Amino acid sequence: MDIYSLIGFVGMACIIGAYAYLTSSKAPNPYILHGTNLAGAALLTVSLLVHTNWPSLVLEGFWAAIAIWGIAKAIREKKAAKQP
Repeated sequence: MDIYSLIGFVGMACIIGAYAYLTSSKAPNPYILHGTNLAGAALLTVSLLVHTNWPSLVLEGFWAAIAIWGIAKAIREKKAAKQP
């Protein structure tokens, strides 16, 4: 196993961990959830750039985009909650 496969396994663990966190939490913190998903997608992308699998690479792009959207939504909601 090379370093890029190891990086991919860490990314996979992040995404599985985020899903387990979402499933087990009554009120998951969106920053933890989406941040962990974004980190996982980024790490898997590094692995997939070396060991190319196009469908998985495209999937990680969408996974990252959705995570960024979730983080942006959480930031907007936090700002809106602070306004009178």
